[in-house]
Amino acid sequence: MLTALDRKILQEIADLHGEPPGAYNIRKDGAGVERRSLPGVKIEPKTDKAGIDVLVAPGHEGTVHIPVLLTDTEQKDVVYNTIEIGAGADILLVAGCGIHNPGSGEARHDGIHHVVVKKGGRLRYVEKHYGEGAGTGKKVLNPKTVLVLEEGAYAELDLVQIRGVDDTVRLTEATVEKGAQLLMYERLLTGADQSAESEMEVKLTGDGSSARIISRSVAQGTSRQIFRPRLIAYQHGKGHVECDSIIMDSSVVRSIPEIWAENADAELVHEAAIGKIAGEQLIKLMALGLTREEAEEAIISGFLHG
Repeated sequence: MLTALDRKILQEIADLHGEPPGAYNIRKDGAGVERRSLPGVKIEPKTDKAGIDVLVAPGHEGTVHIPVLLTDTEQKDVVYNTIEIGAGADILLVAGCGIHNPGSGEARHDGIHHVVVKKGGRLRYVEKHYGEGAGTGKKVLNPKTVLVLEEGAYAELDLVQIRGVDDTVRLTEATVEKGAQLLMYERLLTGADQSAESEMEVKLTGDGSSARIISRSVAQGTSRQIFRPRLIAYQHGKGHVECDSIIMDSSVVRSIPEIWAENADAELVHEAAIGKIAGEQLIKLMALGLTREEAEEAIISGFLHG
């Protein structure tokens, strides 16, 4: 049974006010608690390790939710999920983890997702991380996503972490085959003494493949952020990497984008920027009646969602 707290966390990470639409699997404190397969979407638990297999039939359209909840302190959960989107299918896949740590121990989730989008399939993948709890224990999330886009496939990844998570190391690997397209958004906000590291490696392996990586982050307090996006073109492909960060207080931000071509017809571009909130922006909003804190929050929200 899901409690009122569980429902609150689900709303934070997946915008769910009631039962998830479509097929779903809800994992809580190291075990599956609710699961529903539907015609066209089969969800089965793995037999050799913790995790699930999600199989989407060719041509199917719909939604799949696979959230994870942690509500016990000193919980260390590792899960391995395999997801196959059939040829020509069109799927919204909502993942993510919410941690409520009420104690002094470390609550940690390591989620490993292997995702294949078959020929001509389409995937929108939303992953949101969220942490809360009055305890002193850390809330740690370490997601790893390995994505393969087969010929002509399309994927859009929306990776979000807004406050609450003390430490995270995010690893994303993608292979983009002939004529496939990848669009990846990353949005991150850290505060206090939190630490966040994001490492991406996208390989354009087929002619006509393309990828765009957009990362936006805000660092507050004494938090630390490191970004290492790497885009490699082995064939005639196009790619763009864009990293923008707002730095505040005594935080530290490192942005290390890399583009790497092994084909003379590849077209790759990268750009990175780190800066503070412009004073004139604050003055303009404060002149409209906002406090300084409200003005900063409005600017940050617009930056992260822009």
